[in-house]
Amino acid sequence: MAVRAGYNKNSSAIKRIMQEARELANDPSTDYTAAPLEDDIFEWHCTIRGAPGTEFEGGLYHFRILLPSEYPFRPPSIMMLTPNGRFELNTKICISFTNYHEELWQPAWGVRTAIVGLQGFFPLKGTAAVGVGALEYPSVERRRLAAISREWVCSRCGKCNLESLPDPDTPSHNHSETPIENAAENTDEASTPISTAVEKVTQSAPSDSNNSNQPIEPLHDIAPTVTPPLKVVAPTPTRPIGPTPLVTAGSSSSSSPTLVSEAEEDPNRPAALDIRIPGAERPPIIIRRSTPRPPIVLDTAICVLLVLVFALICRRIL
Repeated sequence: MAVRAGYNKNSSAIKRIMQEARELANDPSTDYTAAPLEDDIFEWHCTIRGAPGTEFEGGLYHFRILLPSEYPFRPPSIMMLTPNGRFELNTKICISFTNYHEELWQPAWGVRTAIVGLQGFFPLKGTAAVGVGALEYPSVERRRLAAISREWVCSRCGKCNLESLPDPDTPSHNHSETPIENAAENTDEASTPISTAVEKVTQSAPSDSNNSNQPIEPLHDIAPTVTPPLKVVAPTPTRPIGPTPLVTAGSSSSSSPTLVSEAEEDPNRPAALDIRIPGAERPPIIIRRSTPRPPIVLDTAICVLLVLVFALICRRIL
């Protein structure tokens, strides 16, 4: 897009506007379109598509974006041109990114930011939709305006909404049936070799008249294979024996040991159940009892006392 001779090409606003115009031209969207006028690059004309799932669905809305000479350091102004039932016509709209709220504007934002933000403000209702230039039309009236907005023509740029933002291409019904028909044809082609192979096998099978006359034996005459059951052998029960005897070894004077059972040692203790392997002998448990001896510490103490007494006596005498 060429710059008119009256504009300063070194201006930061002109450079920024031309950059955004190239970006929108190189990266178009099916939801909106925008471009500056040929005679005034500070005035942009945009067309947006109504949000799906709302009363604005299917509508096309044309509006103006007026950029200040200090752009991008000051926010733009937005004015709706197409009747929509949401915003007043030819009135500057009060939105957070317009000239009504310059303190919220950021130089990093641009024309695309304003377009996307306006699309988000369209479906708002109630207190969120209150502001300068806001309208509250019934849903039926908004749908009616959305239907007639497609053929609306701007008196300033002379463009129709549907020509500026045509509907996105949708696949036709014939294209949707083509893959199914192709799949059916492929299935028929794939089944042909299989049928041919079956016919060849049938023809190549030897025909025996004798075998064909013999009756086919029924399957129920064939004796089923019986699997012998597994034998479960139970273990041989063994008879429990009495408790293990305890052998107590007395002093050296006793010549033979005495056998004492666990039941006799502790009458309150229940008899233990002992299961022995047949043919195996169990040795008796021998408990040795030692004779009581006087404590060594007591003997040592007595000897020490005697020595002390003897030493005191000797000291007195001498």
